[in-house]
Amino acid sequence: MHHLPVPIDTLIEARWIIPVDAKNSTLSNHALAINQGKIIDIFPASEAIIRYNPEHTVLLKNHVVIPGLINLHTHAAMTLMRGLADDLPLMDWLNKYIWPAEQRHVNEAYVYDGTRLACAEMLRGGITCFNDMYFYPEAGARAALAAGMRAVIGMIAIDFPTAYASDADDYLAKGLLLRDNLQCESLLQFSFAPHAPYTVSDKTFATILTYAEQLDVPIHLHLHETADEIRIGLESHGMRPIERLLQLGLLTPNLIAVHMVQARESDLKLLQRNGCHVAHCPSSNLKLASGFAPIASLLNAGINIGLGTDSAASNNRLDMFEEMRLAALLAKAVSGQANVLPAYQALQMATINGARALGIEDITGSLTSGKAADIVAVDFSDLNLIPCYDPVSHLVYSASREHVSHVWVNGKMLLENKKLTTLNTSELENRAVYWQERLVN
Repeated sequence: MHHLPVPIDTLIEARWIIPVDAKNSTLSNHALAINQGKIIDIFPASEAIIRYNPEHTVLLKNHVVIPGLINLHTHAAMTLMRGLADDLPLMDWLNKYIWPAEQRHVNEAYVYDGTRLACAEMLRGGITCFNDMYFYPEAGARAALAAGMRAVIGMIAIDFPTAYASDADDYLAKGLLLRDNLQCESLLQFSFAPHAPYTVSDKTFATILTYAEQLDVPIHLHLHETADEIRIGLESHGMRPIERLLQLGLLTPNLIAVHMVQARESDLKLLQRNGCHVAHCPSSNLKLASGFAPIASLLNAGINIGLGTDSAASNNRLDMFEEMRLAALLAKAVSGQANVLPAYQALQMATINGARALGIEDITGSLTSGKAADIVAVDFSDLNLIPCYDPVSHLVYSASREHVSHVWVNGKMLLENKKLTTLNTSELENRAVYWQERLVN
């Protein structure tokens, strides 16, 4: 008895599919069936004609298909400050350039335009989800929705006034209201985003912890980024910042500690014992001369590590291919072991590990039936990528974001043959020029 092929929205046939599953599979000549925004099946492409009757078929003969990349730490709107203040240490960069520029120029329109510009760059580089921390998060959320991207929007808190909010309570009230208003958006999640231990008081941290436990949302903050930060912590609180967070009860499986460059054995133990996650930002750490995060030690301790770009003002790219490659290379050089952080693990960091840190691993981060169709195709027909012995190795060590050809989020194609479908590039160019003129005057 023959069953009729099942009607579906989209069928993707590819030379390779790397689902980032528990088996570390690499599937050759397989197909993905997508219906109503979800992945419903992965199977040998030769069976496609019997199984499914798709409305759209996308044939990717020379491509590798992977889960959408997850940028675990960024300040998307700062893309408008790319290259504004380079080659400076973090505290000078913040105090003398970035914070003054933000006080003068950042408003809702700035964040909306800057975040859309960031979304364009991220989508073209295979990033389908980003974890954001910035002022006017409502504008950031609207920008992500306009692009059709998945985003985790940080409800920012900082203990000094800005144009956005007058004090810590005001920041949190605005963030919580935003979450209430946009909770129905399936592409959006929320996190608390207290900036860093040196800009947030114990009282504010305590308030955030209370809310985070009630709402079960992640807390996303910069931690142990520089030696300066450790020094400030010791001087002002008599202890290392991570010890202060421990005393305040913030070290939980909901915590995403960004950077963790300055980490000694005792710090790693605290992260490990409390199930915290780390967002590793290798390019930003190198550019600001913050140092080398001890990734091999974090991995040995079984700590979940995702990858982030940080902002385009301190990187200066929102390029997860670059971060995968750098993370793998640095881990080897720093540990003196060439077999540390192999390619498949770097890809996991850029996908499922980020999803796990954000608490959205049931939705995205791997290509498995039932998850959202957040999918990226990378074209391996470039002469620079031939021959290919191992597609995973190629993804991490050879390919670059320029090779990304197609991107789907929630089953919707947002990049088709390298062309954005939801964002108007000439409008974004005009807005970028407008803000550039404002910022330099």
